[in-house]
Amino acid sequence: MSHHHSHENQSGKNLKIAFFLNLGFTILEIIGGFYVNSIAIISDAVHDLGDSLSLGTSWYLDHKSKQGASKDFSFGYTRFSLLGALINSLVLIAGSIYVIYEAIGRILEPERSDADGMIIFAIIGVLVNGYAAYKLSGGKSINEKVVSWHLLEDVLGWVAVLIVGIVLKFEDIQYLDPALSLLITIYILYNVIKRLRDTLFIFLQGAPKDIDINEVKNKILSIKNIESLHHTHIWSLEGEKHVFTTHIKLKNIKKFEQLLQIKKEVKALLKDYQFEHYTVETELDEETCELGSKNGP
Repeated sequence: MSHHHSHENQSGKNLKIAFFLNLGFTILEIIGGFYVNSIAIISDAVHDLGDSLSLGTSWYLDHKSKQGASKDFSFGYTRFSLLGALINSLVLIAGSIYVIYEAIGRILEPERSDADGMIIFAIIGVLVNGYAAYKLSGGKSINEKVVSWHLLEDVLGWVAVLIVGIVLKFEDIQYLDPALSLLITIYILYNVIKRLRDTLFIFLQGAPKDIDINEVKNKILSIKNIESLHHTHIWSLEGEKHVFTTHIKLKNIKKFEQLLQIKKEVKALLKDYQFEHYTVETELDEETCELGSKNGP
């Protein structure tokens, strides 16, 4: 349990570091962009400002997600972290579409860039965003993973700017910058859309991919005096913490001690899967489920 809390605390700390690094660099970009008269850098500053807002939102929602249960949110605020992942995915998709639009425009109508300014800011950009991406690269929550894609986009983008800046010192190939930006953004957009699909899957209470529901059901059915299962459901709160519920139909129960033993064995089995929460309803031979048999597997 202490390791679990340690990971949660580190998650919030990493988001905080990434937020302040990104915000500070955004301010530097705005000032530097006007100083070197580079529209490309100013445009990237606008994009990074959007990233900073998303990181700030993620940090707040990550902190909120660690609050305990309340009368309004009986499962606690864990899913607020998932909301942060959804918001960040949408912001990044919108930003990527904007970058693609700008890149195509600059391919059709090339603009001259300040090679020296590009090189200086590219080096700073790679270092700052690279460090922030590294801090979040090992994150386990979907929120951290989505934010890391924000930062990875910036790292790859600044690597492209660095390469283009060096090339422009020797060759006047103005379309190279938007062409590289276009390729990188399409790659990032592809991965973010996949992540968004995973996030929406969890929002719609899809069964977690890391747990085989049929395997769980078969193990429970192998326990003595269990006849069948129904209304068996597995879903995830935010991608890591899963919830399990089921109704167990019993047979040949003669003594109360038998019922207690079955419940003990079922709970021991479920603990192997480390569910955040589980509910098990037991029904004796003569009982009929009030929910009916068509409302769940």
